[in-house]
Amino acid sequence: MLYLGIDLHRKQMTVSLRNESGDVLLRRQVSTRWSKVEEFRQQLHEKMAADDKYVAVVEVCGFHDWLVKWLRQDERCHQVLVVQPLGRSANKTDRRDAHGLSELLWVNRERLQREDRVHGVRTVQMPSEEEQAERRLTMVRERLVRRRTQTLNQIHKILRRQNLEWEQPTKTFQTVKVRQWLKTLQLEPTDRLAMNQLLAQWKLWDEQLVAADGWIAERFQANPDARLLASMPGVSRFIALAITSRIKPIARFPRGRSLANFLGLTPGCRSSGDTERVGSITKIGSRMVRYLLAQAIQHLLRRDGTIRTWYLRIKRRRGSKIARVAVMRRTATIMWRMLSTGEPWRPGKASSAAPAAASDPGQVNSSQDKSSKPVASDCASGGPSTGASSLLAGREVTPCRA
Repeated sequence: MLYLGIDLHRKQMTVSLRNESGDVLLRRQVSTRWSKVEEFRQQLHEKMAADDKYVAVVEVCGFHDWLVKWLRQDERCHQVLVVQPLGRSANKTDRRDAHGLSELLWVNRERLQREDRVHGVRTVQMPSEEEQAERRLTMVRERLVRRRTQTLNQIHKILRRQNLEWEQPTKTFQTVKVRQWLKTLQLEPTDRLAMNQLLAQWKLWDEQLVAADGWIAERFQANPDARLLASMPGVSRFIALAITSRIKPIARFPRGRSLANFLGLTPGCRSSGDTERVGSITKIGSRMVRYLLAQAIQHLLRRDGTIRTWYLRIKRRRGSKIARVAVMRRTATIMWRMLSTGEPWRPGKASSAAPAAASDPGQVNSSQDKSSKPVASDCASGGPSTGASSLLAGREVTPCRA
């Protein structure tokens, strides 16, 4: 068995190849042109015996997909590992990075043969083609929403500069009347030019969002896990599809806390001797999932009385920010259980407040059946709880209304 470490960049990749004894057989830079990549494959095969294979490791980056696919197409490739960056060094070069990756494989060669976890290395689960497509689709929508928000902020800036916001015809800004008012508003020539361009951009973002939402609705209907998550209050089609595409397969997490740790929602720890220090959350997982969880719990706190009671108890002790992070961590644990058992969301005590509209217009599931009985919870009585009242057995299941 040979061990290949690859440090990938846009125009070239640096490789380091070791044999079973740990000796370096090959260390060079390879252009990412397809002709040069194929020449490197031939050179790699020449370094190997007739029945020999190799294990490759690649650090994750924004464009490693093609390399992983190319390596897996090689019949002499035994395994491909995609890992998070190992950390910054005071003497960092591409050659040293590739050298360190191949040495990492060689040191842990016995564990790799047993398919055991390599300690100290955060391995990346490569998504399937369907999951990759769903990730890209949700990123497209998220980028469109962000750009529309930037456009609207620029429009508000022009209005505030002229103190014209008080003349807005409707309280809500994103209405047809406001758009017509902005078109006929008397402004200085430069501001009028900027306003016309911003209105055209606003219309373009809305049209593209409608197209993206159509694709998301189609993908959502074909994804049973996303439909299951959409039974939770505040989880729209977009949120459900974005989260499921980034955490599947759920079987790789043995417990709900493992998923929360994967998403960076568990506190870090710095302990030495008798001193134990627990810090803030690690934030090492998907930033987009954490953002979407923060959006979803705003509606969850209004709709589930048990979760809200638990949140208020933590808020009195630790403050609102820590309490919200705790609810996000618990929500991730609930999602793990829902996806693991196939059981949809079940509400706790119903809230008297009417549910607010989500940031994803027209896609949040409708209110839960008011005739469903409140469910008792260990958490509400002060006892230990690892899940939500909505997941206790023996109650009527509220169907998903996506």
